[in-house]
Amino acid sequence: MVKNNFGQFKIQQMAFMLIAVTIFFAIVGMLALTIRLSGLKGKAELLQEENSKLLVTKLSNSPEFSCGEAFGTRKTNCVDMDKVMMLKENLQDYDKFWGELNIEIRIICPKQTREIPCTLENYPDCNYIQLGEGDISGDFSNFVAFCRKERNGNQIENKCELAKIFVNYEDVEWD
Repeated sequence: MVKNNFGQFKIQQMAFMLIAVTIFFAIVGMLALTIRLSGLKGKAELLQEENSKLLVTKLSNSPEFSCGEAFGTRKTNCVDMDKVMMLKENLQDYDKFWGELNIEIRIICPKQTREIPCTLENYPDCNYIQLGEGDISGDFSNFVAFCRKERNGNQIENKCELAKIFVNYEDVEWD
């Protein structure tokens, strides 16, 4: 009978040892996973920032904004002010197209003494257009040519000004 108890003791000892080794490897695995995923939030924010930078560059060349060949030859980073004004009036049709995207185009040269938001009533005597709702602070921007057609007597001339286009995504909420 003594041998039988000794055998059971060895089996119990082996079972406890297997459980201890399993718990040890589970803790090491959780620690390794925590270290691996610790930078994930930062990487996601950097990726969102990079996407915003790419979007602001591509936005001025998109069909909804670009000058195309309306001002002579095809221009890059040229925004058609007339198109943007019409887009602003029909913005509700694009709410799902860009998502929670705020866009602002601000004329920076010639410098204006006061800020005048563009509406159909004061167009083109204004200096910024905002598409979307919300704050545009801390955003990504790019310089663009902001062009429009302007009547000068009996002729229609192309008028281009230096502007800056700002893009702001809504921030992703992290738990």
